[in-house]
Amino acid sequence: MRLILLSASLLLAFAAHAAPQQLDRTDDHHSTTAMTEKGLMGQFQQVRQTVADRTSDLVVTAIGFLGVPYRRGGNTAETGFDCSGFVRAMYNQTVGHLLPRRAEEQAAATQKIDRSDLKPGDLVFFKTMKRAFSHVGIYVGEGKFIHAPKPGAEVRVEDMSGSYWQRRFSGARRVAAAQDDLVKVSGD
Repeated sequence: MRLILLSASLLLAFAAHAAPQQLDRTDDHHSTTAMTEKGLMGQFQQVRQTVADRTSDLVVTAIGFLGVPYRRGGNTAETGFDCSGFVRAMYNQTVGHLLPRRAEEQAAATQKIDRSDLKPGDLVFFKTMKRAFSHVGIYVGEGKFIHAPKPGAEVRVEDMSGSYWQRRFSGARRVAAAQDDLVKVSGD
């Protein structure tokens, strides 16, 4: 949603700037302004595409780990994953952003978003124990998420609308720092 608002704001700013003015301007100034606007718009599109590519890479990478066994405290494919170890490994490997180790710490370190604003790559949290953020997964789109569920199970994709997950949903978060890092890298 923020990306859409940012896009709309930039387009409005460019449109307002490009609107006819009462001031006298030379042709050189007009061509310089047009080139500047095109350059900024090009950079914006590049950053937007980079964020989309990284999010897509994150989901595709996570899907590549389907079937890896659950292991409490696990954080590699070789040893197995627990829920937060899986999320941490996917973000570190794909985006280069190191999240905290525990699910409740990951919730605290990320930006709260509304469930209706979920995008692939966002984090979804559930209350599977007696605390609100005891389980975490990565939203993959269309109401589904990927996670390392429990002992004896493997990394899998599940539907959030299932009664078990629906009753236990405790929040959605966005890893804003990773997107900010992408903007800085793309803006250089």
